[in-house]
Amino acid sequence: MNKYLLSLTACALALSANAQQGKTLTEKDYERAESFLSYNTEPFIDNGGVRPNWLANDQFSYTVRTATGMQTYLVDPVKKTKTQGSGNQNGNTPARRNAGGPNEVLSPDGKKAVFIKDFNLWVKDLASGKETQLTTDGIKDYGYATDNAGWTHSDAPIVRWSPDSKKLTTFQQDQRHVKDMYLVTTNVGAPKLTAWKYPLPGDKEIATIRRVIIEIENPKVISLNIAPDQHRGTLSDDIASSGTFDDIDWKADGSEMAFVSTSRDHKNEKFRIANASTGAVREVFEETVKTQYESGQGAINWRYLPDTKEIIWYSERDDWGHLYLYDAATGKLKNQITKGSFVVTKLIRVEEKTRTLYFMASGRDAANPYFSHFYKIGFDGKGLTDLTPESGNHQITFSPSNQYFIDCYSKPDVPATIVLRNIKGELLVNLEKTDVSRLTAQGWKAPIPVALKAGDGKTDIYGLVFTPTKMEAGKKYPVIDYIYPGPQGGSVGSWSFVASRGDNQALAELGFIVVVMEGTSNPNRSKSFHDMSYGNMAVNTLPDQIAAIRQLAVKYPMDTTKVGIWGHSGGGFATAAAMFRYPDFFKVGISESGNHDNRNYEDDWGERYNGLLENADYEAQANQNYAKNLKGKLMLVHGMMDDNVPPYNTLLVVEALEKANKSFDLVIFPNSAHGFGQHSPYMMRRRWDYFVKNLLGAEPPHDYQMKGPRLR
Repeated sequence: MNKYLLSLTACALALSANAQQGKTLTEKDYERAESFLSYNTEPFIDNGGVRPNWLANDQFSYTVRTATGMQTYLVDPVKKTKTQGSGNQNGNTPARRNAGGPNEVLSPDGKKAVFIKDFNLWVKDLASGKETQLTTDGIKDYGYATDNAGWTHSDAPIVRWSPDSKKLTTFQQDQRHVKDMYLVTTNVGAPKLTAWKYPLPGDKEIATIRRVIIEIENPKVISLNIAPDQHRGTLSDDIASSGTFDDIDWKADGSEMAFVSTSRDHKNEKFRIANASTGAVREVFEETVKTQYESGQGAINWRYLPDTKEIIWYSERDDWGHLYLYDAATGKLKNQITKGSFVVTKLIRVEEKTRTLYFMASGRDAANPYFSHFYKIGFDGKGLTDLTPESGNHQITFSPSNQYFIDCYSKPDVPATIVLRNIKGELLVNLEKTDVSRLTAQGWKAPIPVALKAGDGKTDIYGLVFTPTKMEAGKKYPVIDYIYPGPQGGSVGSWSFVASRGDNQALAELGFIVVVMEGTSNPNRSKSFHDMSYGNMAVNTLPDQIAAIRQLAVKYPMDTTKVGIWGHSGGGFATAAAMFRYPDFFKVGISESGNHDNRNYEDDWGERYNGLLENADYEAQANQNYAKNLKGKLMLVHGMMDDNVPPYNTLLVVEALEKANKSFDLVIFPNSAHGFGQHSPYMMRRRWDYFVKNLLGAEPPHDYQMKGPRLR
């Protein structure tokens, strides 16, 4: 009996060993996969984009790659013509204005630039080079126009010039009592300590800003007569997310400055108008929401219209992101401008003379709610017009006069069509139609858009599926789920056409089906959709991912006993959560740079989307508390100089796994920040190897070296 059992055991081990050694991927297999990365697909795309060189009278030239070489065209919107040319036909390229330095902010007239020196603000006359000190009481951790806290580091000043270039508004940032974050370099000899202000959720002291207006010609600092504001903005988790001082709108003559103050938890917004000479502040109105307020997607959508004493305001009060018209004198609502089951994402232009708004919005394209179109509407809410009616995701570029725009529209699986329209939406010139025939001839294929149901079984969700270009009949393929759970963004990213989306198709070529799903709790849909996981970010859209894969397995040859998952940053948080909370579904995970415990991540992001520490159970959401549940193969990755998501997030999980006696893999980049920079190709190769070995059950080529751009 014992001999029989031993014989069976030996046979089983032999079969297992043969199965493990049944397939070996070669360097040619990896080379083929690498050929699907962007640096190898882009050279085979023709007529793929229009970057206008604007000339006189809204004419422009542009150059595109064709199958036979580069070709330049000249476009005349008045004549509605497109002719072959050779670059700048008229020599009328707009004159370059004086350029400031990399850490300077130019005035609107291009004659002055402001910069920070010794925690104070200075102005430089660009013609003479003369420098004048504007503030004198700035000190360390209480400097002017600084934004060096949390994940943001910059020596550039955060200011907003008045249109007449005679004043600017900025702030004195108080972080004297804010806690420090520390990182140390890895090197021969003593490491270098890096310390900076990094407030965390629940901290008693966070950064605040004392708002000021500064007169330039005869320097004078005017403090606004309000208490310091929280270091918060309406757009995202920084006071300068749009690239300048957010939530500021000057009157043309510089006599008034409108601004919005955001509460620490992002639930309350105060619209205020300041007298630029005295600093007196008038409270106009406020809006309070149950979860978190945002002013748009990718752009701040409120405007102050002093000539008519009106305000364009953005709100999701009816469950959709819409525009509202307010009386600036009384603070009373005049009327709702946009209405319906769609989302205004970016207010592009306000035409006060005709009382017309031009904006981008998503949700009205029947093919996909994420497709963005360009619209106009009257202040009174009448005359809503789609200026870009073709189905797809539209991207707009205006001419200098704003009377014409270039419209580039596409879908994830449909290459771009590029046309020129006038401001009425009338098509004037067909510019380009992207040609991917040479790319297709190389074996490339587009991802497959899919529409499915979320984890609740009723909410519509959308995504992309990547399958191998050569599939074997009757074979089932392991699944890789690429995840970025947001909630400020999502896994898919742009819904426009791109030939390569990261390494999704490359992974598919190695023998997987790759799934990228936009889960619930992400933007560009209704407010209730976005808030579905508010207060519990540990949900991480994972029920949606699982539900999607199970639905897709009905149609596609997926082996749902072999499901892998990977992601970076928030995707790293989600990946570890998947491996710990759903260990019987997800078998292999690669968690890169994850914010595994949001008590260890920058205050504003967590407090915005999760709520204040006293109102949300951060402890119950922390990944390290579930590490003991790990069953599959997990690789943790982090850069040890990560000043966005400090590496201690991953080390907490490492420690918990070790305490639970769990085996795992760890890759660290000793001197890398949040992204891995020069080590990114190495990390990609390690990712491929990990899935090939542990999910596909094959042997990868030893230490494959990414070749980089090449022709096939």
